[in-house]
Amino acid sequence: MTILEKAAPPAPDSSRPPQRVSTLHRREHRTAALFVALPVLGFVVFVAYPILFAIVTSFTNWNGITAPVANGVDNYVRMFTDQYFWKSLGNTVFMMLAIPVGLLLSLLLALAMNRKMAGTTFFRTIYYIPVISSIAAIAILWQWAYNGDFGLVNQALGYVGIDGPNWLQNPATAKPAIMIMAIWKGLGFSMLLYLAALQSVPRQLYEAAALDGASAIQQFWAITVPMLRPVTFFLVVTNIIGGAQIFVEINIMTPDGGPEYSTATLVWYIWRQAFDYLNMGYATAMSLVLGILVLAVTALQFALNRRNHFSID
Repeated sequence: MTILEKAAPPAPDSSRPPQRVSTLHRREHRTAALFVALPVLGFVVFVAYPILFAIVTSFTNWNGITAPVANGVDNYVRMFTDQYFWKSLGNTVFMMLAIPVGLLLSLLLALAMNRKMAGTTFFRTIYYIPVISSIAAIAILWQWAYNGDFGLVNQALGYVGIDGPNWLQNPATAKPAIMIMAIWKGLGFSMLLYLAALQSVPRQLYEAAALDGASAIQQFWAITVPMLRPVTFFLVVTNIIGGAQIFVEINIMTPDGGPEYSTATLVWYIWRQAFDYLNMGYATAMSLVLGILVLAVTALQFALNRRNHFSID
């Protein structure tokens, strides 16, 4: 029987001089470390630390000036019994109903702009102007347009014999008024993305469908809608995230949250608790709940979209 002995690793040759690292090599390492350190430092300072600070602050009674005092879960208990919290959360969700309406209108506009007709460049520019305009200027403009005495909207309704309401002072019309303005503001951006997606759909698909006898409506549902699905998914996700943070329009057009708090959104209520009433701890707790809700809805959308992947053979 033969016993194989495992060979020991060779001993380092102490007679060889250690390898020297060149100056260029050390300089490249320092440069690489600097490029890596800057984003990491930015993440720590502007993301990780604020989140950790917010989590700690949400369990305190803090006015933003004096030292915070720990109060356990009192902020969260107060939140779930606060009628204004639920009211503002409900208003935020309700205003998101404007998202599907805006997407449908922008798709119809993109379909119209995708056709060969005179003046398409002019109309594309006109529809996109609100996107690049200041949201504060637009809010002031629509505040004037909705004025019950001399507003442009009621003057236009007066020509057809309709006596318009005082839009922003009526609980029944205040929310729809802001939703109409939000749809108008985001129409150009969504239309532009849909238009780019429409122009990237292969013409061969429509030609093959036409040869098979498919009507225009059948081609729309079988080709156009599936090909636009990635853009629609992107717009739905970004619109929901943006809709959950609507604030400037509310703060300018209805500084008191509208009649009977009818236009108070959650971000507006958080801002008011933080800076009007100096309840920083309570406002931070609501901010964390809002962040968790947005994260959960976004994750759900990604999960649902994963089942809708398709490929062209």
